[in-house]
Amino acid sequence: MTEGVKILMMDAMSEAGISVAKEKIEFDEAFSLHHRTVFRAARSVLRDDALAEDVTQEVFLKLYRHLESIKDEQMLRPWLIRVALNLAKNTIRGNIRANTREENYVKETDEVTDFTAEIDYEKREEAKEVYRALNLIKEPLRSCLVLKQQGLSYREIAETLSLTETSIGTYIARARAEFVRHFGKIH
Repeated sequence: MTEGVKILMMDAMSEAGISVAKEKIEFDEAFSLHHRTVFRAARSVLRDDALAEDVTQEVFLKLYRHLESIKDEQMLRPWLIRVALNLAKNTIRGNIRANTREENYVKETDEVTDFTAEIDYEKREEAKEVYRALNLIKEPLRSCLVLKQQGLSYREIAETLSLTETSIGTYIARARAEFVRHFGKIH
């Protein structure tokens, strides 16, 4: 190839590059031209200006990421509208799912709370009945029974209450019998 042919080819390639650059979609220009259209498309589905603005921002983020894949400027507007509508529909679906999850959580929490409050009340009432029955048992039987329920051995109970170890078994048996008798009347 001669030098003149090389120069002509380079000029032709640079002109082609300039025309491609002119046809290439600029993000700022696309944003300025199509922001209002994208917003209206999103708002038509969402019926909420704040959510529509969020979707519009998301649409233009997608455009920014995929700008190179959109070759034809005439296809830009339909692409933006399609993306806006899809994102708006996804937003509605997501909100419905989130609301459903939230409602289910509230229902479960309320049921657990009511159930827990009920159980808590029943436990407190039963504890009161146990204390009433224990208070009706005379000493040292009551103390022997309580200490045995706390896991102490006969020797430890005898040492704590200054009683003989051989009498502890009898005291505990009598205390249990009295407790059952008194707790049964209260309960």
